[in-house]
Amino acid sequence: MAARIRKGDTVLVISGANKGRRGEVAVVKPKENRAIVSGVNLATHHVKPTRAGDAGGIQRREAAIHMSNLKLIDPKTNEPTKVAFRVLEDGRKVRVARKTGAVIES
Repeated sequence: MAARIRKGDTVLVISGANKGRRGEVAVVKPKENRAIVSGVNLATHHVKPTRAGDAGGIQRREAAIHMSNLKLIDPKTNEPTKVAFRVLEDGRKVRVARKTGAVIES
């Protein structure tokens, strides 16, 4: 199955505590159906120092978001859109924005 959302895409969070926030996809976890979006869904982790000289403390990290809560941003209009797939004349399978029909390069 082809991925509708891929690493490097700009997405909009459409539900949850971070609704309305935009960010770039840093990691996609297809088996878990989740993605990590940079700057969105920050979780607090308490970290112990591992060696002498290392600093412990409280860190803010991005947590994974379910793919169903993300919507791809159309590069042409900068608005959220659904994704379709189309096979071009040269045989390549590409992602296409439903609203504008623009090919989404990745």
